[in-house]
Amino acid sequence: MPLKSPTEDDYLGIYSIMFWTLTLIGVVKYANVAIKADDHGEGGTFALYSLLCRHVNIGILPSKHVGLNSTKDFQKSTLLARFFQTSVVARRLLLFVAMLGTCMLIGDGILTPAISVLSAMDGLRAPFPSVSKSLVETLSAVVLIVLFLLQKFGTSRVSFLFSPIMGAWTLSTPIVGIYSIIHHYPTIFKALSPHYIFRFFWTNGKSGWLLLGGTVLCITGSEAMFADLGHFNQKSIQIAFLFTIYPSLVLTYAGQTAYLIKHPNDHDDGFYKFIPTSVYWPIFVIATSAAVVASQSLISATFSVIKQSVVLDYFPRVKVVHTSHDKEGEVYSPEVNYILMVLCVAVILIFGDGKDIGNAFGVVVSLVMLITTILLTLVMIMIWRTPMVLVTLYFVVFFVMEGVYVSAVFTKFAEGGWIPFAISFILAFIMFGWFYGRQRKIDYELNHKITFETLEELLADRSVQRVPGLCFFYTNIQEGLTPILGHYIKSMKSLHKITIFTTLRYLLIPKVAPHERIVIKKSNLKGVYCCVIQYGYADALNLEGDHFVDQVISSLTQHIQNSQSPENLSSDSQEIEETSNLEEARRAGVVHVRGKTRFYIGLNCGWFDKIVLRFYEVMHSNCRSGLPALGVPPQQRIEVGMLYEA
Repeated sequence: MPLKSPTEDDYLGIYSIMFWTLTLIGVVKYANVAIKADDHGEGGTFALYSLLCRHVNIGILPSKHVGLNSTKDFQKSTLLARFFQTSVVARRLLLFVAMLGTCMLIGDGILTPAISVLSAMDGLRAPFPSVSKSLVETLSAVVLIVLFLLQKFGTSRVSFLFSPIMGAWTLSTPIVGIYSIIHHYPTIFKALSPHYIFRFFWTNGKSGWLLLGGTVLCITGSEAMFADLGHFNQKSIQIAFLFTIYPSLVLTYAGQTAYLIKHPNDHDDGFYKFIPTSVYWPIFVIATSAAVVASQSLISATFSVIKQSVVLDYFPRVKVVHTSHDKEGEVYSPEVNYILMVLCVAVILIFGDGKDIGNAFGVVVSLVMLITTILLTLVMIMIWRTPMVLVTLYFVVFFVMEGVYVSAVFTKFAEGGWIPFAISFILAFIMFGWFYGRQRKIDYELNHKITFETLEELLADRSVQRVPGLCFFYTNIQEGLTPILGHYIKSMKSLHKITIFTTLRYLLIPKVAPHERIVIKKSNLKGVYCCVIQYGYADALNLEGDHFVDQVISSLTQHIQNSQSPENLSSDSQEIEETSNLEEARRAGVVHVRGKTRFYIGLNCGWFDKIVLRFYEVMHSNCRSGLPALGVPPQQRIEVGMLYEA
């Protein structure tokens, strides 16, 4: 809600709010505090959550390696850490907060391209008043459709253009800003005094508070800067922000404010109107190009977040393609890409008013900042052991500041603010439903697992044959064998001579060292081995077909050699026999067996389980199998159906 008749003091107060928001949240919080809370080089909301889980053991997913030389990162617990460790409700609430932050970031991937391109294209209306609003919306939609269609080629092919475009943006806009300051209001920097903020709220009261819903947009991109830690190091981000982005924004906003003080009624389109006519078109081209680059960065971030969620079993399996051989973080998902494209275009065409999209954007920005503040406070207390005085100072300043912003943007709920909530609610329900279903399946498998003693009894049956070949039998649990195995042996009356029970284990760390990727354990049964393949959430799952088999056999051969005593001749012959059996089985043929399980939802199930598990079954029936993710050829796959009682 804009002020009816904004005065010079009003504009000085608004600029002072924006300057201190940029300084405190951008410089102090993100560029100097949050950026140090990385999880092995990865940043963002989920990285903060995994950092807490790894150090304090308060997560729900496993966070430790299973390798022999693995070390625990758990620290001596603080009082707050012990509270989280003992309270299931607190741990679930923390998981929900991390999920909410993740969902909001995905919502950001929908809103940022929409508002960025729409705002840039709106510059056509100033020199050409005949250009209608609907035409601007249509052109914006076309630009976005082209951008999304180009995603499958990867950003590497065009990324060489990104730096010159953003360099031109960060240099040209402050130059225009300096010109505007000199030409319109040279004393603008007196607004850096915080007393203009107090005067603004004292004069405008509720109207001034409501305006915060728009001023919060000045800090957009700060969370993305933190999330981009996986692509850049701390120093490069700090240098780029402190010496280019921050001064550029301060000067640009100062120039716009100087223009508006002399033209107080031009506040509806303050950016394009403050640009001198002589440089209008170059700035328009630069602004539109920068909007496309900003959109690309959020689309890429969304792909990365979805990929992390998929590998940690928080999201249904979708196809993830690595578009660069050199950069592991550069990924693309066809399904997610087209869903994003449809939603972005729908947001523009249905909510074409930039103010409605801006209101929705403000909700996303303020809530993600607040979630980061809460998680950072927990990191300070439980991991960094920061003095309580500094923690209190940090929490009070930023929680109050961002809390006021959140309260202001929530007043815009009916005017577009509901959009990110609708998107986040749907995403959160999908993530929770998938996670809950997967956990229930693992619980069932743990309660009905088959021990090696039971397997020995099954194989002792004369009707069960050991057939030639190498079998990878996939299981979700490590403490025993999946109940699908018993169903398979009783139905097929056979088991391959070499059977490797394989578990794909995703850890709450970004990357797993190559020598800890494959962990082999031998059972007491002849030709039966256990294999755990470990991945972090930022690792590329790039084992494909024969390459995957080769790596496992290589690790298995090395394990056989290391487990034999060099002084024992019989152990040498046993090593030779085991190795030759392995090669013989490989030549006979490789098969990959995986369970295709479904829940049997009976009358005894509660209403919650009936709703959530049926929703999970719908997702599970329509998502991709886990085997194609490993590049297993269709002719080598066997899926064993089995019902699990809910």
